[in-house]
Amino acid sequence: QVQLIESGGGLAQAGASLRLTCEISGRPFSGNSMGWFRQVPGKDREFVAAVTATGGHTTYADSVKGRFAISTNTWRNVITTVYLDMNDLKPEDTAVYFCAARVGGEWRDWGQGTQVTVSS
Repeated sequence: QVQLIESGGGLAQAGASLRLTCEISGRPFSGNSMGWFRQVPGKDREFVAAVTATGGHTTYADSVKGRFAISTNTWRNVITTVYLDMNDLKPEDTAVYFCAARVGGEWRDWGQGTQVTVSS
């Protein structure tokens, strides 16, 4: 397993931007994809964005498409850091955001989460 540490959350006004960072530590990442999810109290965790380890293909939830962008830093073709650039933030983006690593067919490793709060 890898350790995932998120940072960059905080308070923002509607229309502003934030960048979330997920640092990967421990053993080198060897999974299929890295992703971001979010969760609000009382609701299920929902998918936000993902990027494949090979090819860098990205996918987004419809609710963030065109506003959020996922990207990575790599070293020797291994993902070391994952970013989520969030633009034109909306109050409904308020949630705890989690970084996750997909290994095999499941999102196996998770970070502790970082709070994002967007005020109107």
